Amino acid sequence: MNIDFTGIAGTLWTVVGATVIGYGLARIGSTLFGELRNAVFASVAQKAIRTVALNVFDHLLRLDLNFHLSRQTGGLSRAIDRGTKGISFVLSSMIFHVLPTALEIGMVCGVLTYTYGSQFAAVTLGTMVAYTVFTFRTTAWRTKFRKDANKADNQAATVAVDSLINYEAVKYFNNEPYQVAMYDKALAQYESASIKIATSLALLNSGQAFIFSSALTGMMYMAAEGVAAGTLSVGDLVMVNQLVFQLSVPLNFLGTVYRELRQSLLDMETLFDLQKVNVGIVEKPNAPVLNLTKGDINFENVTFGYHPDRPILKNATFMIPGGMKSAIVGPSGSGKSTVLRLLFRFYDVQEGRILVDGQDIRDVNLESLRKSIGIVPQDTPLFNDTIEHNIRYGRMDATTEEVHRAAERAKIDKLIKDLPDGWGTQVGERGMMISGGEKQRLAVSRLILKDAPIMFFDEATSALDTHTEQSLMQNINSIIREKERTSVFIAHRLRTIHDSDSIIVLKGGSMAEQGTHNELISKNGVYTGMWQAQEILEVVEEDRNLVEADLEELAKIGAESK
Repeated sequence: MNIDFTGIAGTLWTVVGATVIGYGLARIGSTLFGELRNAVFASVAQKAIRTVALNVFDHLLRLDLNFHLSRQTGGLSRAIDRGTKGISFVLSSMIFHVLPTALEIGMVCGVLTYTYGSQFAAVTLGTMVAYTVFTFRTTAWRTKFRKDANKADNQAATVAVDSLINYEAVKYFNNEPYQVAMYDKALAQYESASIKIATSLALLNSGQAFIFSSALTGMMYMAAEGVAAGTLSVGDLVMVNQLVFQLSVPLNFLGTVYRELRQSLLDMETLFDLQKVNVGIVEKPNAPVLNLTKGDINFENVTFGYHPDRPILKNATFMIPGGMKSAIVGPSGSGKSTVLRLLFRFYDVQEGRILVDGQDIRDVNLESLRKSIGIVPQDTPLFNDTIEHNIRYGRMDATTEEVHRAAERAKIDKLIKDLPDGWGTQVGERGMMISGGEKQRLAVSRLILKDAPIMFFDEATSALDTHTEQSLMQNINSIIREKERTSVFIAHRLRTIHDSDSIIVLKGGSMAEQGTHNELISKNGVYTGMWQAQEILEVVEEDRNLVEADLEELAKIGAESK
């Protein structure tokens, strides 16, 4: 018989070549489709993370002041960071790992059952059950260590952020060792919890390996018995071994994924718990906007306390006349700054009501209320940004010319121009790179730019020298008079408010007196006592300055005579 070896060789090479090329294309396709999957998923996952993070951040900004005063910023920031990362892992593990792995386990179990009978199926099922139960229970037990680690991590972040924000205070009192010790204490707690996590993980991995190795040994023994009995071949023995090992990969992977999944869900739970915090200050549905006419502000029988057992205002009743300059004075702790916080609805009154032009502020649109009130707070909050940005924050759509004009009226424009970077000068964290007086003038600039019909000044010039204070107050008074704005000054230095149209004196959480400066002086009451005490202090201060000046002059004369 004649055989064409050339034709056979050609066919063989064609088959081999096609197989090799097909294998290469399959490998390339697998990689390309895997990367395409990751690219598509990245878009979906990042959009989900962005949406959740944005919702949480928006919710945090809507929460009342009491929530933020009781929370620690560092721990809050870390909780948000871990929670958003957990979302990405949960999405990827559920879509790309858990479901495909479950399908793979089902196929392996099906092949073993169909090919080798019920004994192998029973061992496979028992292994799956034992492995799953052990993994779930051990992981649930380990969860408390993860919670402890998260708590310690939050505490370490809080200490670090607090120390860096209050860097000057740390330096003033030489308390670097104390802050380092506090940080180390939190790190030690995190270290202890992390060690427990690692050792318990070793226990979990060992238990999983024991369960799987026992199942593998049992199935190989049954397969070997089958080979000895002639019911199975050596190929079947190898097949059982490979299938069981094929089963080990997804089982081990699922165990790892489940551990990480529990951790991610724990982090996500912390994140979503933030969204469950109820907003304390809520406006009524379809609340009307505040209708400002004159700007009268009435406190009617207002009772309020930051803590139930320590009321600040007690049945306080007084009126702030619209379109005029008013002042609120009184001893420390009498409720002066609390009046501002209640009017701005950082808190709601516990009893009584607050009216603006006859409208209960709880019944009007919250945004319209706060838009109508401009504030220079006692402690000026500044962003770690430029001077221009911090002034523009009063009204973000203001033009550059309007920003510069506001700075000019606040008597800070010359200082800004003299700075090396001018309007682009960075103020630092919480404005630490500028003086207290400069911060107050920036705050006044921001208030002027907002151009609100109601203005509050809470110790707005306490950090300024007398000359700058007088000059700034002249400008502020002109701004108030030109549009007949309602203005309220909270002050300890009575000379800054003696020209007010109405002065409200608070004592013990209630109004003690109200009237003009002359009227209150004639009453010889609380205000008179405060005024006389400050007069004495000013005389003493003036005498001290004169004595110091005389001593300097004498010292100068003595030096010249020598």
